[in-house]
Amino acid sequence: MSDLQEIPDKPLRKGYTTGACATACVKGALLGLISQEKQDKVSVMLPVGETAMFYLKDAIISKEMSVITTVKDAGDDPDVTHLAEITATVSFNTTKEIIFKRGKGVGLVTLPGLEIPVGEPAINPIPRKMMTTVCHKMLSDYNLTDKGVTIEISVKNGEKLAKRTLNSRLGILHGISILGTSGIVTPFSAASYISSIQQGIDVAIANNEIKLLINSGARSEKILRKIFSEVRETACVHYGNWIRETFEKIAISPAIKTVNMGIMLGKAAKLAKGDLNTHSGKTTWDKKFTANLAKEAGYPDEISEQILTLNMAGRLQEIFIFAQQEKFYQVLLKHCYKHCKNIAPNVELNLYLINNNGTYIKYIE
Repeated sequence: MSDLQEIPDKPLRKGYTTGACATACVKGALLGLISQEKQDKVSVMLPVGETAMFYLKDAIISKEMSVITTVKDAGDDPDVTHLAEITATVSFNTTKEIIFKRGKGVGLVTLPGLEIPVGEPAINPIPRKMMTTVCHKMLSDYNLTDKGVTIEISVKNGEKLAKRTLNSRLGILHGISILGTSGIVTPFSAASYISSIQQGIDVAIANNEIKLLINSGARSEKILRKIFSEVRETACVHYGNWIRETFEKIAISPAIKTVNMGIMLGKAAKLAKGDLNTHSGKTTWDKKFTANLAKEAGYPDEISEQILTLNMAGRLQEIFIFAQQEKFYQVLLKHCYKHCKNIAPNVELNLYLINNNGTYIKYIE
């Protein structure tokens, strides 16, 4: 999830969440179990109030259980679960309860701090509510209210897909999560990434972490963890491009006392100006602002003019040696520090400018 893709310049098609797909499978499988007839499509009411049609396949029905699959369509979103096969296996039980079980390819919650308890399948609350609502309605419609339903959700190749997510960082092992608050996937929406940031901080707190190590992605984290070798993975969070949302979560998490932040030069150049979403589709590097930082650091106009000729912030190293004592980088980091502290003033913040070659510069107040 740290490799953030560019947003295509065209109208984008929406898709459906894993939670909506799993709900469709549960409805189709339960209808099949009750009627003993295979279902090829079902409609599902999504949390946003829209009705969506899902096409089903590979139905297997017996008197004891019913199995059915759908293929997730994420629209034009670069979702790792696009075209994933999601399957529901349902059976009746005598508890009158809706019971969720983890099938192959669905994650297992192993760390506290998430909305789902440790030991439970990683099926989030809203998808659980969607499936539970469907089951209760159908049991009522068919006069089967003396029965409960056992639901097992599985995802083909889910464990492999999970390696392309932040699940393991959150303590979700062996598969993907069944997610979705609206039922709809909005292409290139930040919602899922921001949610993973917030969950990562919650998991850190639940595991008694008071110091966070935050980075834009795996590359800068690898460099910073050489400095903080004692830091556990539960204390590490990737903020991607969403610096504002990360510090807003930190600000309302008093258990977090210290934040050690790594940032690459390109993002630092944007953050220094106050751009707290550093995605290239949202912000561009302001060369004039950076040129003024050089003046603030005491450099003559000729140096500022050199900055104006650069085509990318990473090339600032052609003008300023990447070294701890270089005043330009300290001024740059001073502005980055200011914007982050404005959001989370009560946390101790240590800021590190990370270079591609593994070197770094620490901001000195």
